[in-house]
Formats: sequence, C-alpha cells, structure tokens
Amino acid sequence: MPGSWSNKRERQYEKIKRSAKSRGRSTGTAKRIAAATVNKTRRRKGETKGGSKSRRNTSRSSSRSTTRRKRSAAGRKGGRARSRKG
Repeated sequence: MPGSWSNKRERQYEKIKRSAKSRGRSTGTAKRIAAATVNKTRRRKGETKGGSKSRRNTSRSSSRSTTRRKRSAAGRKGGRARSRKG
C-alpha cells in the first residue's frame, strides 16, 4: 500500500481485499484486485499526479455510454433485435 494513499483509500483497499477473500480469491489475487480498484478510483477522482482529469473522462465515458445503450436496447423486449419477425 503506497504512502500516497489517504486514510479513506486505505480503508477502501482493506474492504475490497476482505470482500475478494470472502469470495474465495487467494490473498495475492485479492491484494492485486484491491490495489487496482483503488488506483482506478484515484485516477477517476483526479487524486493522482499529471494528466487532465476532464480530458480523460469525456472521451471514454461518452463512447462507453453509447455502447451500453446499444447493448441494452438489443436485450430488452421491444428492442431492435426483437422487432424483426419473419
């Protein structure tokens, strides 16, 4: 656990690690999952050095939401995939 993490991130790390362990993951895997999740959250919240927070978020989030909408429409009753009969 790096010294640059705040107390909140330390708690988040421990909780995620415990959760992964309770789901049957090994200790090493649980630590890796927890660290990756905390670092991902820190990047999204702009708690890390360097890079523009706004530039990173706008490009990925807009394209992801579009693909989610397309995927969910195909799976819903009345979606585009459902309307084709014949």
